[in-house]
Order: sequence, then structure tokens, then C-alpha cells
Amino acid sequence: MNTPAYQDLSTRQQRLHHLGHLQAIAQWDQAANMPAKGNEARSLALAEMDGLLHQLATDPALAGLLDAAAAEPLDDGQRANLREIRRAWRTANALPQALVEAKSLANNRCEHAWRMQRPANDWAGFAPNLREVLKISRQEAECLSQSTGLSKYDALLDVYEPGMRSAEVERVFAPLRQWLPGLIRDVVAKQSRETVIQPVGPFPTAAQKALGLDAMKLMGFDFAAGRLDESTHPFCGGVPEDVRMTTRYREDDFLPALMGTIHETGHGRYEQNLPRELLGQPIARARSMGIHESQSLSFEMQLGSHPAFAGLLAPLLVKHFGSQPAFEPGNLHKLLTRVQRGYIRVDADEVTYPAHILLRFDIERALIEGEAEVDDIPALWDAKMAGLLDLDTRGNFKDGPMQDVHWAAGLFGYFPCYTLGAMYAAQWFAAMRAQQPQLDAQIAGGELGGVFDWLRANVWQAASRYETPELVRRASGEALNPTHFEAHLRGRYLG
Repeated sequence: MNTPAYQDLSTRQQRLHHLGHLQAIAQWDQAANMPAKGNEARSLALAEMDGLLHQLATDPALAGLLDAAAAEPLDDGQRANLREIRRAWRTANALPQALVEAKSLANNRCEHAWRMQRPANDWAGFAPNLREVLKISRQEAECLSQSTGLSKYDALLDVYEPGMRSAEVERVFAPLRQWLPGLIRDVVAKQSRETVIQPVGPFPTAAQKALGLDAMKLMGFDFAAGRLDESTHPFCGGVPEDVRMTTRYREDDFLPALMGTIHETGHGRYEQNLPRELLGQPIARARSMGIHESQSLSFEMQLGSHPAFAGLLAPLLVKHFGSQPAFEPGNLHKLLTRVQRGYIRVDADEVTYPAHILLRFDIERALIEGEAEVDDIPALWDAKMAGLLDLDTRGNFKDGPMQDVHWAAGLFGYFPCYTLGAMYAAQWFAAMRAQQPQLDAQIAGGELGGVFDWLRANVWQAASRYETPELVRRASGEALNPTHFEAHLRGRYLG
């Protein structure tokens, strides 16, 4: 078929992908390897790259090419790709290049300073940097709002979760706000009557690293197309052809690093299994951050905390730490599913985790809409932690509003995606069990292919071919249904 305009657009997208590849590896290196004194130069270089990518994405010739391509005889996949190209074009054109470069610079400076300010509990030093990031994020939100007609917060949410609106987030979060406090109370009470053997450390970092690599192998990570390193905040970055995962270690407790690594492996396998023949085109990108989090939580929570999965992990713990009673599979599962009210989101169990997201969603929406300022964050945080988890965080900034990298890096609108992802993951596994009645028995036998094959067919290979509501319906047979998440938690923890 004769599609010259579409082919021109595809070639341009491939160039953006190649340059983005270099940018992604530079960002990974900044977090995992770069010496501290290199940050200002790296920040300037990344800002320059952001500016270059913005220039390419807003080339005036694109408007005519998009219109011409829409009139060409495209197949369904090409039309889906064109939809995604147009979406990215609209977003890029809503933002002035000077704002894009200023945002990159402010975010990199704030995030780098945060790495040292957080351990020092230095809110006074962190706040001025965050004010600059918030100021620019509000400008970004205003530009996107004017372009889309959405509210300022919804305009940012749409960047991470295309098509999602805060009203829909509230619709699925509203029941959660009602039943979650009681569920936490009931589970904590139930578990208080159980006997749990605690592991005896220390757990050397080298042994934890080796354990993490074995867990990644168990879960099918392709080490010819990715690697695991350390960073201040765990993440999965890089590109589908070269996935870069990071975690962090503490020698008194191996579970945060192990489960964090399993979590990031879910992200990594999604990236590694995007349709290779289409890489470089928007249709081959991960659909959204909520769908991305559904993959990490399918690995960490649905599968990693499955009663039978403890039997697969136990021999690995003995291999790397030696034998001890705490590693008996039944006890290990109790450790993996221990529900405790805690300060740190990334270390939270799957029952209390949504409370951390409700708090952040409420605060960041108020910040972007101008209803709160940086100086209001500590008091808001303290009040919401007391209300949601009955914890006192007054004066504890490093374990409070400074614990996450997201706001320091300008990622406003991201946090709801975590609990949306947990809801999607519960829905995926409900669909899997309906289609594969022997799924749980297969997991117990170490056969994980049923899980991975279903995810590959229904999520990984779909990439961005479908908009999120259609992807969810095609995969699970229904729209996002938060009752699956509640049923999962009640079944696992109170059943």
C-alpha cells in the first residue's frame, strides 16, 4: 500500500526512540553509577537532550504529515500507531521548549540533592528545591490543561494513565476508603494470634544480590537483555532492548530487597516482551503506568506472595543464607504476608499499601490545583498518616514526605497508578483462574508458565495497540472492577 506520510512519521518515531535510548541509559547511570560531582554536568546534558527531543517531536512538518497519514489506506495496527503518534504530538506541542528544559534541570537538581537530604532528615534544605519543581510542574499542568480542556491535575494524570480522570480514580478509590481501615484492623488482629518465626541475620549484601538474581531467573528475566544494579530508590528503566533494574539492600532484613527485586522484575519482563518487531513505534510501548504497575504487582503480590510461591523461594534462601526455621515455606509465607502499619510505602504489605497511595493522591492533587503549598505538606502528611494508619510522623521527614523520589523528580500524577495497578493485577488473576482452573496447583508445582503466557498474550504483546479500557475488557472480559481487589485481599488475609 502507498503510505508515504505514515512511513515518514514511522521513520521519525524510530529516530526519537534511538535518542531516547541514549537518554534512558544516561538517566540509569545517573542513579546507579555516576559520581556525585558529575550531577550538574549530567543535568545540563539531559536538559539539552530533552530540548532536542522536544524540537523533533514538535517539528512543524508533523501537522501536515499526521493529516496526510490519516487519509492513507492504513491497517488497524497502523491506525492505532497513528493514534499514539498524534497523542504524543499534541502533548509535546502543548509545552514550550524552554519549559521542557527548565523542568528537566529542576527535577535533576532536586532529585540529586534529595539523595543526601533525605538521610539527613533535611526538610528545610529540600523544600526550596521542591518549590521550584512544583512551580514548573504547575506551569506544565496549566499548558496541558489549556491544550486538553482537562483540569490541571487530570492533565498530568493523563500523561501517566492516558484517558484516566481523577473522577474515575475517586470512583474506584471511594469504596477502598470505606473498607480498607476495617480490613487492616481485622487482619492485624488475626495475625497477632499467629506464631511467626523471625529470620536471624545478618544477611550479607553479596548473598542478597545472588538471591535476587536467582529469583529473577525463576521469574523468567532475560539477562541477555537487562541487568540488576543498586540505587537510592529502586526502579526499572532503560529500554526494552536493554532493561536496567535497580534495588537497595539492608543487611538486617532481606525481604525488602528480595520483594523489591521481584516487583521490578515484573516491570522488566513487560518491557522485554513488548512486540519486538514494532519497537521504536509508540504502539509498541507499555500502555500506561497503571498497566505497568499491574505487571510488577502481578509478580510481587499476586504471585510473589502466593502461598505456594513460598515453597519455590525457600530453597533459594537456604542456598544463600543457610538453613534456619524461619525459611520453612509455611513460616516464610507468613513473613511475606505480614501486615503491619509502617511509614515506608515501598516496604508496605499489600493490605496497608493503598493507604499510602490515598495519602499521596490527595496531597499531590491539592498541590497541583493550588490548594496546598510545599510548606503545607508536612502537616497534611502527619494528619493523613494518623488518620489512615494511626502513625505519628511529626518531624520524621525522611520516613514521611521525603521518602519517595516522585515529587523530587516532578512526577505529579503518578501515584494513583500504583493502586490502579493493584486493582488491574487482581482482575488479571481472577480472569486467569476462570480460564485456567488448575492455575494454583500449577504454581505450587513450580509451573509458572500459565501466568507468564497469559500476561504475554493479553498484556505484554498488546502493548499500546488498544486504549486502556479496551485492553482491560479484552484481557479480563469486563471494565476495571475494584471488587476483585477487595475479594483478593479478604480471601488471602481473612479467608
